[in-house]
Amino acid sequence: MASLLVWTIWISVLVAVANGADIFLNWTVAFDTTIRPASVNQPVITINGLFPGPLINATTNDFVHVNVFNDLDEPLLFTWNGIQQRLNSWQDGVSGTNCPIQPGRNWTYVFQTKDQIGSFFYFPSINFQKAAGGYGPIRVNNRYVINVPFPKPEAEFDLLIGDWSYDNYKSTRSMLGNSVIAYYNTPDMILMNGKGPYGHRMSKAYESFTVTKGNTYRFRISNVGSSVSVNFRIQNHQMVLVETEGSYTDQIRIDSLDVHVGQSYSVLVTADQDDSDYYIVASSKFLNTSNSSALVGIGVLHYSNSLTQVNGPLPSGPDPFDLTFSVNQARSVRWNLTTGAARPNQQGTFNVTNITLSQTFVLESSELEIGGVPRYAVNNISYSVPDTPLKLVDQFGNLTGSYQLDRFPTHSVNDQAAYEVSVVTGIHKGWIEIVLQNDVIAIDCWHLDGFGFYVVGLGDGKWTSEARRFYNLYDPVVRSTVQVYPKGWTAIYAYLDNPGMWNLRSQKLKNWYLGQELYIRVHDDDPNPAKERPPPADLLLCGMHMLTNNLFYQFNSYNSV
Repeated sequence: MASLLVWTIWISVLVAVANGADIFLNWTVAFDTTIRPASVNQPVITINGLFPGPLINATTNDFVHVNVFNDLDEPLLFTWNGIQQRLNSWQDGVSGTNCPIQPGRNWTYVFQTKDQIGSFFYFPSINFQKAAGGYGPIRVNNRYVINVPFPKPEAEFDLLIGDWSYDNYKSTRSMLGNSVIAYYNTPDMILMNGKGPYGHRMSKAYESFTVTKGNTYRFRISNVGSSVSVNFRIQNHQMVLVETEGSYTDQIRIDSLDVHVGQSYSVLVTADQDDSDYYIVASSKFLNTSNSSALVGIGVLHYSNSLTQVNGPLPSGPDPFDLTFSVNQARSVRWNLTTGAARPNQQGTFNVTNITLSQTFVLESSELEIGGVPRYAVNNISYSVPDTPLKLVDQFGNLTGSYQLDRFPTHSVNDQAAYEVSVVTGIHKGWIEIVLQNDVIAIDCWHLDGFGFYVVGLGDGKWTSEARRFYNLYDPVVRSTVQVYPKGWTAIYAYLDNPGMWNLRSQKLKNWYLGQELYIRVHDDDPNPAKERPPPADLLLCGMHMLTNNLFYQFNSYNSV
């Protein structure tokens, strides 16, 4: 009897752990002109007075409730970069899924970190607001019943690295109709956790992390910038790469790490040097800079018993234009096949060795002009944001014809540059191959909401089907943001088991804002909410198409069932 009681209690504990806890957060989002990370009078978007915003510290399967009060002077949305929103694209927080929170109003996001672990971040997704801040870190920790493939570190540090402009983001936004600003304008500074480079005349403060000799620390690093890839390194310290965007990686020892826009990594750093202070560096990739440039982010690793400030030259890194280094490092980031992640079974249980592809998309990004206006495009189509979110329209059967499903060309470049509300079918529970072709001389980064994808190949020049012979199908890393090198291609596989309306976009802010995106509609006809959740009862409504009594009646009837 006692053993039965113990077993029952243990089962109850496992069920509670599997279901996750509820986390309740209240955020007030506002402008602050006093923070001045670059000593320039400009509005910074803060959350509860913080820049960067507060940490979301969750565990696998937790439910996160974020009540967002919009104290800005324009509409606002947040997206949760890398959180897959299983069966629930209603919470994804992009223009195709959600109506924005109007100034002076609030709305509560409720999402689950279902079957995920890892390092991620959030940011405002519309109106070019990410250029003014509003971003912050997300940790999804392992449940205690899951073994982590490295000893518990002494502490964890979140490090958000990103490029920053001295200009007011609204001014930059208003000038994107100028091709020089749209295509060639570069940022002014690299920030670390919202602080400028150590020792730079324009920096109001610098970032510092305190460690104790002999201990090991986990740095969760995200590139939250708008356009610039960085190379990250710590003076006299090697790092061990252990995780990226929810996947445990083969543990490789590195001197520096390329982190591209929108990407997140975890590295372990052991404080194994003499008690002193050491430079932390994030230097810009593919830009001409000097060590004194504000485009070299500089922080400090401070040993607790140090009496010596940082001094001397910065630690050298790879040549910023060395594509070979970057490509080789990208190929060395492999999936750890033998460890569990969100679940106890090994990551390698899920693999792409013998899958059958259901679809292939070949998507070429480019710069172009439409009617004399600079735009970014995919297959010569520049995305036009409709006044009603696609997911909302889709809920009522696209009665108003807001978009034409599968009109977008997924295998070829359109003959003429054009605007389009680009929505394509993704076959539910099918495997899709997406080839991302970069037609410009700048590096690009792509992100897919709703899924982790397998990075199976990358190369230069034009992709052809012959490239499949060289794909890595054994241990490709699974992530949600991937770089595409200049005049090159990257190929990914994804299993479309998550019904919803999912954004596929460039992570480079100007590219995204000026049209480099599309949506993949993964649909399951089964109305069972276990297949896809219904819209929340407090769903925000917007757009001319929602102003008819007919649609309001359908919406209210749906929610009264």
